[in-house]
Amino acid sequence: MRPWIRRFARRRRLVGAALAALAMLSALTALSPSPGPTTEVLIATRDLAPGPLHPGDLRRTQAPRSAVPDGAVLEGRTLATPMRRGEILTDVRLLGAALLARLPPGTVAAPIRVSDPEITTLLTPGAAIGVMATWEGAQSAHTVAERVTVMSVMTEGLIVVASTPEQAAQLAAAQASERLSITLRS
Repeated sequence: MRPWIRRFARRRRLVGAALAALAMLSALTALSPSPGPTTEVLIATRDLAPGPLHPGDLRRTQAPRSAVPDGAVLEGRTLATPMRRGEILTDVRLLGAALLARLPPGTVAAPIRVSDPEITTLLTPGAAIGVMATWEGAQSAHTVAERVTVMSVMTEGLIVVASTPEQAAQLAAAQASERLSITLRS
């Protein structure tokens, strides 16, 4: 027997185990699904509240094309709705053209600031609300707009609602001199 054969004969179990492991690794690699084509997306680095985006709020990453939702975007300045950490940024999350595209026919987007910013924690986009106004020293409030739809809930009491042009004019006039509050509708 040749000398190199004798050396490997003594280690045949070790060589067999190494070859079996290599065969298993090859089989797993061949059977695992390939990630397929990827595309660059922006994802939230932490839970984000509606409002202006800041450096570090989003990061670029590659994602499988099959997992990327329609409307994924690579830039944006102001969130219209909250985002969860790891969520892909899409056009419907941003203020701007996407918000205007979601407006029902015959309505306009009207930003209003309510006097108690904490009340906005009760709101979500799509909620129907009423807007009431009071002025300094008044005994009662009067209704400014009824059944307006919340489009976006921003920070510090700012809400964007879908209203008729007439309601938007009344809301703007009331904001100039009165304190606004909301009522929730079913």
